[in-house]
Amino acid sequence: MLREILSDRDFDHLAERYRLAFGFDLICVDNNGQLVYGTSACPHITQCHAMCAAYHKRTVTEAYRWGEPCVNFCPAELAIWGMPIMRNSQFLGGLVVTGVALEPQSNLKGIQTACQELQKLVEEMDLTNSALLEKHRLEAQRARQQAEAIHDLHGHIYEDIREIYIREEPDLLAAIKKGERQKAREIINRVLVGVYFIGRDRKDLLKFLILELVVMMSRAAVEAGAEPTGILGANYRVLSDLANIDDEAALSQWVTHIMEGLMGAIQHHTSYPHLVLLSRALDFMRHHLDKKINRDEVARLAGMSPGHFSRMIKETTGKTFSDILTGYRVDRATDLLAHTDKSLVQIALECGFMDQSYFSRVFRKIHGRTPGEYRRCLQG
Repeated sequence: MLREILSDRDFDHLAERYRLAFGFDLICVDNNGQLVYGTSACPHITQCHAMCAAYHKRTVTEAYRWGEPCVNFCPAELAIWGMPIMRNSQFLGGLVVTGVALEPQSNLKGIQTACQELQKLVEEMDLTNSALLEKHRLEAQRARQQAEAIHDLHGHIYEDIREIYIREEPDLLAAIKKGERQKAREIINRVLVGVYFIGRDRKDLLKFLILELVVMMSRAAVEAGAEPTGILGANYRVLSDLANIDDEAALSQWVTHIMEGLMGAIQHHTSYPHLVLLSRALDFMRHHLDKKINRDEVARLAGMSPGHFSRMIKETTGKTFSDILTGYRVDRATDLLAHTDKSLVQIALECGFMDQSYFSRVFRKIHGRTPGEYRRCLQG
């Protein structure tokens, strides 16, 4: 099935682009780490061939788990990284870079950039499940935040639940009112660590303390402008869900879900002009065209849910998010073609088109001619 997703011809084209851009060779492996396309650049392949497949598999499996490339080291102490290839949620194999020495020192920075660009390349060529990887990245981020909260708590064990609320409640209320989701998540993680410690031996006490936290967040939401009756109804509905949760990880996710819902309720009723938020989002898009931009990320920046953000864009501009982003990219490309001597490849990358052929197709669809033809026409 992997060969149905990526043909040998497409792999050769992709691998050549990557090698020219970063100087690293790609291989394609199946879900057991066995070579499908390409040739490993590792100079020790003959000595450790038997272990290579295991390291290939581990590399793409970890990338799948964390939602992004992770740099590992093979038995020869050479760097290896990769990205999974998937059809829907089915893991089929991956693209892997092997045999990279950490010397010279300049390789270190190059590896970081090459990892990021490999992820962009795989996602933009639709060789993987970007939504699932994003979900895994968020889960990993939350796990890291909880670990950091545990570290911060070391040497300062709360003896009384009131101390937790006295210390953390003001900042949490302020973050929820302002819609600062990241800050609110960090505070909730700290509160949960303390709550788990105090209620660690009694599930009934633990759930009672969690309910107090939900009440505190709900009060902040109402004070920030959310509809009280809607908040009250939501709280009644979640009581039955809480009764069926026994796992601490699930409990943490449940609290975070409640917080996200409360912030959504605040933003739905806020008097802050949506046009101002939308303008901020569009400005962000215009200034980050060389980066991978997705609707959900921009919606978060605008303080809206993805669905509401899409409706606001359509109602305000008459265009979809994708149409606007593509228009910005092509407008920027048009300006660079007219006023710079940059190559078509450079312009495509600066405008967020990782594939030059795709750049040409999109540009021609809008302007009726390819980028090269457009530049030659300007030059007379």
